[in-house]
Amino acid sequence: MSAFDNGRPAEAGRRREPQRPAAAPINAMTVDVEDYFQVQAFADHIARAGWDAIPRRVEHNVDRLLQMLDDGRASATFFSLGWIAERHPAMMRRIAAAGHEVASHGYDHTRVHELTPGRFRDDIRRTKAILEEATARPVLGYRAPTFSIGARTPWAYEILAEEGYRYSSSIYPIRHDLYGATGAPRAPFPVACGALWEIPLTTRRWLGQNFPCAGGGYFRLLPYWLSRRNLRHLNASDASPCIFYMHPWEIDAEQPPVRGIGAKTRFRHYTNLKAMPARLQWLLRDFRWGRMDRVFAGLGMAGPDPAVVAA
Repeated sequence: MSAFDNGRPAEAGRRREPQRPAAAPINAMTVDVEDYFQVQAFADHIARAGWDAIPRRVEHNVDRLLQMLDDGRASATFFSLGWIAERHPAMMRRIAAAGHEVASHGYDHTRVHELTPGRFRDDIRRTKAILEEATARPVLGYRAPTFSIGARTPWAYEILAEEGYRYSSSIYPIRHDLYGATGAPRAPFPVACGALWEIPLTTRRWLGQNFPCAGGGYFRLLPYWLSRRNLRHLNASDASPCIFYMHPWEIDAEQPPVRGIGAKTRFRHYTNLKAMPARLQWLLRDFRWGRMDRVFAGLGMAGPDPAVVAA
């Protein structure tokens, strides 16, 4: 019997045996470490100046994720906001001590195209210092808030390389109302004269368009079997490993509701939060998962910069 009925998780007590192919590749599991009130969709409803007055739920949710990853024998990359790491340094140390990579998600989730080059440099330098002080380990990776690197920010990659970053995972080559660079390459590509690699989020090419296969809200909104089918197809047909991403708040069905948001935002944020932990457990059993710096360790550092074309 299928573990899903019409895309919904089966009974909570049912266990599924691992479904990994015999020679399954290792994909990259990533977590964008931000709290529920820090998402871009709530930016017009919750001011950054008021964040400290809101009870934080991120540490409890991250600890739950660490246990799930340990149970699934998986490692991951945690792209953390500097704002979070500043207030939860012990949590960052637990992430690193458990064998996961800690990387940067910027300081306070300000989109790159909303910053000047100087402010962007300050942001990524500050965040890198906070994370490295907390973990006593080098920070090599960066993910732009809301995948906001693109044609409007041609200077961002050079600054990342100059500040000591070695890779970025900031491009999602899909069409979306909040982000997306549909003309960007789907496979990893060198930038900043080869000093840095951009590793785009995973998509599947079908009917002349890119379809999202990297998790996030799509993983909650679409039936699990579709995500599994797409990832298996890409593992079998593409040379590059897949990337999956999620947020700690996505396993937290008890988070306080945000008032005044529109119907589309409410649907995207809250749908299937209760189902997410079970789906994530099945994902960890069905595929092999590692951290970004190790999954993509074989990337070279030479070659021309391809054009990054925003939608």
